[in-house]
Amino acid sequence: MVRAVGSVIMGGALLAGCAKNDAATPGAPAYPAYAEAAAPRVLATAPNGTVLYNGGFGSALAPDPNDPAVFYLLTDRGPNAAGVAANSIIFGKADFTPQIGKFRLKDNQLVLEQTILLKNAAGQLLTGLPNPAGQGSTGETALDASGQPLPTSPDGLDSEGLVLAADGTFWVSDEYGPHLVHFDAAGKTIERINPFGTGTGGRRLPLVLARRRPNRGMEGLTLTPDGKTLVGLMQSPLHNPSSAAVSGSTVLRVVTFDIATAATRQYVYLMENAGLTGCSEIAAITGTTFLALERDGLYGGSPTAPAAFKRVYKFDLAGATEVSDGADGAAGKLYGGLTLEQLKTPAGLAAAGVVPVTKTLVLDLLTDISPVYPHDKAEGLALLANGQLAISNDDDFGVIDNGQNGFAPKILPATGKVDVNRIYFVPLKTPLK
Repeated sequence: MVRAVGSVIMGGALLAGCAKNDAATPGAPAYPAYAEAAAPRVLATAPNGTVLYNGGFGSALAPDPNDPAVFYLLTDRGPNAAGVAANSIIFGKADFTPQIGKFRLKDNQLVLEQTILLKNAAGQLLTGLPNPAGQGSTGETALDASGQPLPTSPDGLDSEGLVLAADGTFWVSDEYGPHLVHFDAAGKTIERINPFGTGTGGRRLPLVLARRRPNRGMEGLTLTPDGKTLVGLMQSPLHNPSSAAVSGSTVLRVVTFDIATAATRQYVYLMENAGLTGCSEIAAITGTTFLALERDGLYGGSPTAPAAFKRVYKFDLAGATEVSDGADGAAGKLYGGLTLEQLKTPAGLAAAGVVPVTKTLVLDLLTDISPVYPHDKAEGLALLANGQLAISNDDDFGVIDNGQNGFAPKILPATGKVDVNRIYFVPLKTPLK
């Protein structure tokens, strides 16, 4: 049995295609419209008195196929806000350890049963502090809550994608390197893989991925049903060769990684428009078909600046051009002297002979969730055994940047309440095939 963030596989076949709640597998709970995290604890208090909650678990979502009431949720690097100086970032809790929470659905609530703290290969707790130059640096200067400088960390992880493997281990992707990190069931690093060759296993991702936009790295990660291939999705177009050169680009990279051989392949996924935050998650359906969660960064139901785009698409690698660079150059494969990201649009790709993945709309969160999807950050996605989608939100630990070198409560405009972790359970109108 394969366990993956994007799917539930039973006996090698995907159980999908029924949009009715009464089609749940035997013994599965009757999923509610959504389940909310029960009584999140206080993580820390900012100098201005703002409470930082011990939430933040919605960056990725992995159901447990052995227990349909259990879901694993991932945090990112911890609560943070922009500092006054350019490229400075305030960490609300500098020693925060990225972690995986095991939640049980009970009485329409998500009850935290276990916390798995992520550790390096020596068993030391990781932090979310930025990586050093040449090892995944975002160019950020890290500061603590008092404004004092913090060191970089070669083991720092801004975790965003999660896979639960058949043997109970986890794979996590991040926004720094990007890094792919394999953890054992207790959260200790088995192997770390990145474009720089500094990982614990010596294996590498394509060098071009090092040009990821800061804080827009490998946001999504899934596993093919045969358990052999990890598939990652970059959140935004790479800054390849620079931010200015790719302005207006809608080109994202899908990266496949053969776990046994470390062989990689790359394909183009086109965002619907260049103004989006990008793709937050990927979920496997078959070995070539996947779901992608594509969104803006606005709140559903806001009276002043309502969200306009939060959708799930099905896409297919079959027929798409494989765009890897055999020489593994820093810019990747070039087309008439231009990088893939500089091709920007469908017309640019067509002129270069590049065929992107095909995609079709599966779900619109803003019209298919009632009465309103109130969050800004839909980030976790899974296809459940009964054919429903499960979607989690990143609540940012209940805080946002206050624009004044600190934090403010993250109040949802549609509810007037502080954001907390939820999982939405959404029946599909059309079966996935």
